[in-house]
Amino acid sequence: EIYAPIANRLGMGEMRGELEDSAFANAYQKEYGAVKTLLEKIIHKKERLIEQTIKQAKIDMEENGIRFVDVDGRIKRLYSLYKQLQRYDPDISKIYDVIAVRSIVSNVSDCYAVLGLIHKHWKPLPGRIKDYIALPKPNGYQSIHTTVFCIDKQIVEFQIRTLEMHRESEMG
Repeated sequence: EIYAPIANRLGMGEMRGELEDSAFANAYQKEYGAVKTLLEKIIHKKERLIEQTIKQAKIDMEENGIRFVDVDGRIKRLYSLYKQLQRYDPDISKIYDVIAVRSIVSNVSDCYAVLGLIHKHWKPLPGRIKDYIALPKPNGYQSIHTTVFCIDKQIVEFQIRTLEMHRESEMG
């Protein structure tokens, strides 16, 4: 309740997540176990989808001359998932960012170019595009988020940012 919010305010997302998950595991052991089990099932089901999506995203960027630093999958932190499940009456199908594809590119213009490629390849969900580059969060967080109907019409969230934005997001 003290250190994790401070880490978040300072833009230290990785530290905030570690503090929250550690406290969650100790303070709410039963809930922690249930959320961990649920997350493991989802990861198992979506592993192939994320691998295929990452592969296609890399191909699209290469074919369009966009240099990327990294394209990988990221899994939502347990405590963050727990909080969202409380908000959505444990309906995990309403949480679109349990697993996301994160594209890290060289510069801001490439962030927007990647967004265009993603929307060219996959249909976006209406109202699910968030431009935190143009309008950063109060803690300085910058990234573009978009949620799309991906392979086999499954929903995947993409996060697009520069390496500098990524480092600041993770380490402050």
